[in-house]
Amino acid sequence: MYFRRMVGYDPSTDGRLLSSSEVAMAGSLSGLVTRALISPLDVIKIRFQLQIESLSSHGTQGKYHGILQAVGLILREEGLPGFWKGHVPAQLLSVSYGAVQFVSFEMLTELFHVSTSLDPRSPAVHFLCGGLAACSATLAVQPLDTLRTRFAAQGEPKVYRNLRNAIFTMFRTEGPVAFYRGLFPTLLAVFPYAGLQFSSYNLLKRTWNLVLLKDQTQKDSLRNLLCGSGAGVISKTVTYPFDLFKKRLQVGGFEQARAHFGKVRTYHGLVDCACQIWKEEGFRGFFKGLAPSLLKAAFSTGLTFFSYELFCSLMLSAKKAKKRKRKED
Repeated sequence: MYFRRMVGYDPSTDGRLLSSSEVAMAGSLSGLVTRALISPLDVIKIRFQLQIESLSSHGTQGKYHGILQAVGLILREEGLPGFWKGHVPAQLLSVSYGAVQFVSFEMLTELFHVSTSLDPRSPAVHFLCGGLAACSATLAVQPLDTLRTRFAAQGEPKVYRNLRNAIFTMFRTEGPVAFYRGLFPTLLAVFPYAGLQFSSYNLLKRTWNLVLLKDQTQKDSLRNLLCGSGAGVISKTVTYPFDLFKKRLQVGGFEQARAHFGKVRTYHGLVDCACQIWKEEGFRGFFKGLAPSLLKAAFSTGLTFFSYELFCSLMLSAKKAKKRKRKED
């Protein structure tokens, strides 16, 4: 099966084809580059999400109460590597997630074109296909996401020495279900989140092309980066509480590693988690860590779409050059 060089199937570009393996490679590479660059923001976001105490610098104070303060504290207590805790499972997650999500998205948008009268480039189709593609990718990589969260959440001394030790310890002490903690709120959040990402990216690119000249191809990279960043901010703001619920549930049974950071809580499912947060932390508790999360969403989504389209373009250029060389020979 072959796909066009763009995010989603486009029936108007029949001459520009990429195979499913090439799409998977572009998705994996975009995930790898993005994860390496945004890991510090992800660690800070997770620390904020898991803190029971207020993030305010006034009154009862938790360990963290601001991005700059958190950066300084992590750097002082854990050193520079502290910002890349859990990076190995995070990279495995990003590479796998990127491959599954983009291949699924391309296949689903093409399926809509073949089996329905709907325009596969419409925002509505991108919302539906983006959500379904993300759910497929989430089911495939949820164990890696749980491992990444636990590595980023643990302080010093470490509970898990390395990835292998974490897998065996979790399996032995908590059973296989531990790797899928927080799956339900994850799926609830990831469908609208990814759907909004893809549809917002589509709409923002269309708006960009209406405002500026579409033929100015030298601005394509800037357009992809800025539209991707805008799509990330929109989707993250709307679905943020579910991401927080997921993180709180993923560290269930891991309380001993959280004692160093402050209060710990045990939650018995999604509803209990939401109720406890509302009762103890108020409405603002649902949005703890939103600031670093929005920074992360803007950078990561922008970089993901930018690098995905860049790698697709590079692959297409290489294929064209190879084809020309064969003709010349």
